[in-house]
Amino acid sequence: MSAGSDSILDAFLYETNTLLEQLDSIVLAAEQQDSFSQEDINTIFRIMHTVKGSSAMMEYNSLMTIAHRAEDLFAIIRDKTMDVVPESLRPELFDLLFQTIDFFRGELEHIENEQPLTENIDTLLQKVNRLIEQINSGGQAPEASQQSAAEAAGGAAPAAPGFPFGLQVFFDEGCGMENLRAYMLVNSIKELCGESDFTYEPQGVDSDPATADQIVESGFMLYFRTQADRESAVHAVTGAGAVRAYQSIDQTAPPVEPAQPAPQPAAKPAPAPQAAAAAPAPAPTPAPAPQATPAPASQKSEGGPHHKESLISVNLNKLDQLAAVVGEIVITESMVTASPDLKGLKLDAFTKSARQLRKLTDELQDVSMSLRMVPVSGTFQKMNRIVRDMCKKLGKQAKLTLVGEDTEVDKTIVDSIGDPIMHIVRNSMDHGIEETPQDRINAGKDPVGEIILSARHTGSEVIIEIIDDGQGVNYDGVLAKAIRNGLAFPDVEYSHKEILNFLMAPGFSTNTEVTEFSGRGVGMDVVKRNVEEVGGVVSISSEPGKGMTTTLKIPLTMAIMDGMEVSVGGSIFTIPIHNIRQSFKITEDDLIRDASGGEMFKCMGSFYPVIRMRDLYQMSGGATKMEDGILIWLDAGDLSYCLFVDELLGEQQVVVKPLPSYLNHFNIKPRGIGGCTILGDGNISIILDVTNLYTSAR
Repeated sequence: MSAGSDSILDAFLYETNTLLEQLDSIVLAAEQQDSFSQEDINTIFRIMHTVKGSSAMMEYNSLMTIAHRAEDLFAIIRDKTMDVVPESLRPELFDLLFQTIDFFRGELEHIENEQPLTENIDTLLQKVNRLIEQINSGGQAPEASQQSAAEAAGGAAPAAPGFPFGLQVFFDEGCGMENLRAYMLVNSIKELCGESDFTYEPQGVDSDPATADQIVESGFMLYFRTQADRESAVHAVTGAGAVRAYQSIDQTAPPVEPAQPAPQPAAKPAPAPQAAAAAPAPAPTPAPAPQATPAPASQKSEGGPHHKESLISVNLNKLDQLAAVVGEIVITESMVTASPDLKGLKLDAFTKSARQLRKLTDELQDVSMSLRMVPVSGTFQKMNRIVRDMCKKLGKQAKLTLVGEDTEVDKTIVDSIGDPIMHIVRNSMDHGIEETPQDRINAGKDPVGEIILSARHTGSEVIIEIIDDGQGVNYDGVLAKAIRNGLAFPDVEYSHKEILNFLMAPGFSTNTEVTEFSGRGVGMDVVKRNVEEVGGVVSISSEPGKGMTTTLKIPLTMAIMDGMEVSVGGSIFTIPIHNIRQSFKITEDDLIRDASGGEMFKCMGSFYPVIRMRDLYQMSGGATKMEDGILIWLDAGDLSYCLFVDELLGEQQVVVKPLPSYLNHFNIKPRGIGGCTILGDGNISIILDVTNLYTSAR
């Protein structure tokens, strides 16, 4: 695929996904009100129209067909207001829209993974058509519409001589201008087969408005010389707007011999047509995806009011390139201003220019970083759908409360935390919220459970919390399952925090049966792994009977960070500033040894283990006595410990560089090495992973 095609595809995927997110939010809000506002109806109509047009342009026929029929549905609601939908049908309308959204997202996923699109869309298409029929009939069962279609078929006009293959088309009740719709259908068929190869009844649909009543009464008849022409016409019928149903009607008598004179129409009626099927389909039979008639390429989106936009979409790869260039500029600026050739020289003009360069570099860095920052609202809003669907399937009552939706995080990180948050919300619904409202009432709680999803900034981190007011963690049950799985020992006493950590062990699940939502042992371990991949940490707290809180601490960005440079044995390491709480100068006498011989330091009434980097990495040089080095108090999630280094070199913004892929064979990441950066003098500094560093030392 060419670069131009890739660009068009990316634009299509971006636009469609954005529209689906907007549609999801509209339907969720409307379901709470049990009605759509007129503005919502207009917006949904435009969304479906846009998806239909862009899908036709891309020749994604399954998407186009469903969007086209959904557009017809909301054209009826738009023209007749929401009052046309009986209250008894509104839950079905909301469910159908959610199914349509899920179908669209599934097709987009197929496109992204270069998989074939769904060919059989009959089930969903029939649901849309059945709902249209019910709305048009005032809430009557679709069987009534089927019966009327069958009656109309029985009274259909006989087949034209020489055109034995008939097709009877019914338009939506009340759609209006049936004659013009029929004329447009005729023009579409002319493009598929020759004008002399088919005919139609009634004639004069382009000029006689009275034919509209005849079409409403008996349908619009199309006759073809060959069955192949009729099959081609079916694709035009399914692609036409406002088509409610159609059926094939064949001439049963043998065709008239050419030598015989043509019978007089008034003296000898043609044989009665026979329906190809026992009953007409209640909905248009969907055309096979590869042969659906594409919409004109000039068809443009009507996704919203036309006005000047202050926003543009930019390919994420370009932002990555920009961030890389800015990072190189930051490194080069440091190399120039800190060049050893300049030491001892008094260059006032150069110093002034260097300060200005540093100021501009910092501004450029801030702007480039802000370009990648997006609010978490998009990810948070998707959880509304998760809670809604699980409430229906599990029979529970719960609501989702969102706090801090405006909090911004790096785009890459937002994409990475979507699945972890979804897993946690599903766990809260499945395991946390009580089974029935009565169970909550008996526990002295509101019958409707609540899940709070919040986000906030703290320094260089984003704190995301998922809080539920459910039944909390059964510590005894978790410990018993951990013992059965070989993760714990019966004769060991575990703290609540240690028991909660079992929940994030691979393959661990408290469910005894595998359900649609859990029981397979895949969940919190995936959450922990995905969050750690973006430099974050996960922690869990719970109080039985009160609920559970899952906390994600995630860095704002992974591209550029504030770091503290330290030296150990002539090597330079960088520690993320947000992990440093304090530094100390102590003596050997200030250390305390535990029963196993490990060193500990008492600070603010608590004891913290001491890790000597020289010993951990088996370095030949470096300080051995506490008096000769410095102790740094580090904090990472639930971990807190002290790191002994030779000296602090100073704070500096660094550009995070991933380690070369071939180093993965040496399994260095679990050893506390998270990446590297290039310093101002051109040397390389290892960036420490504070969490894995502690784990490696234990």
